[in-house]
Amino acid sequence: MHSATQKSLSVLFRATLCAVILCAGALSAHSQSQDPLPSWNVGSNKKAIIDFVTRTTSAEHDDFIPAKMRIAAFDNDGTLWSERPLYFQAIYIFDRIEELAPAHPEWQQTEPFASVLRGNLQAALSGGEKALLEMAMATHAGVTVSEFSESVSRWLETARHPESGKPYTAMVFQPMLELLDFLRANDFKVYIVSGGGIDFLRVFAEEVYGVPPEQVIGSSIKAKYEIRDGVPVIVKQPEIDFIDDKAGKPVGINRYIGRRPVLAVGNSDGDFEMLEWTAGGDGPRLAMLVHHDDDTREWAYDRESHIGRLGRGLDEGPQRGWKIISMKNDWSRIYP
Repeated sequence: MHSATQKSLSVLFRATLCAVILCAGALSAHSQSQDPLPSWNVGSNKKAIIDFVTRTTSAEHDDFIPAKMRIAAFDNDGTLWSERPLYFQAIYIFDRIEELAPAHPEWQQTEPFASVLRGNLQAALSGGEKALLEMAMATHAGVTVSEFSESVSRWLETARHPESGKPYTAMVFQPMLELLDFLRANDFKVYIVSGGGIDFLRVFAEEVYGVPPEQVIGSSIKAKYEIRDGVPVIVKQPEIDFIDDKAGKPVGINRYIGRRPVLAVGNSDGDFEMLEWTAGGDGPRLAMLVHHDDDTREWAYDRESHIGRLGRGLDEGPQRGWKIISMKNDWSRIYP
């Protein structure tokens, strides 16, 4: 090849290489300058989140946390998605009772099932935890885990929220989705720690939140291994195994994760012990409570609510250094 041609190609190659490097640098700078939490309004809570992640993931900072220790725990109902007018799994239970009613004619005369079939949900719930547990067992037990998952999947595809008309999986909070992504992008391992049913949550947690089944902790009923028609299955039993609520949450975290979280987010006094357990560890910690105070875009409730009651957290949280997230003031949007 002629030396002049070689020289021209060499110049061209170097120019192209420089352009690629400059372009890559510009893209990197652009990505770093992008707002990781665009649906969060500028304020002390957004700053606290970004500062915490920045400090704990910077190797040169005194607050650096190794990636294997970056555990984040999130409640689900009222924290990652709405929980009004009832916990969404309770609505699934009512719909499931109606679906199964033809095979159970005795339910027409038996409470709390009779009230559900008459559409009087308030009466059905008047029996409290005992009544809800009875309905949960009737709709959750005796089936295989696969059959239960298929039932929940069908319900999520067709069921609509009674007030918004949205699919229940569209009632998730956009700011929280952004927070989950932000944490994962910085090597935090995100867990859902919910009082809701573990098998119910596992049906949609990965698709909706990006949280795989093995990182979901929830309440559960006992299960048994069986062979049905020559096929090995796991069958749900009519007996409580574990209630993942209140003081049960730290126990569940210890059982299933084996590490204390460095970050925890809840929305009710049912999450108090989870935040207390998280904040009580050594080193940097971040504990946050979502306060439902936006009756225009969602609902406003706290101390007197029959669902997601938040009183002790509001009183003691700020004194303990916990952040109170105002849906009204901290979030520029609620849903995706």
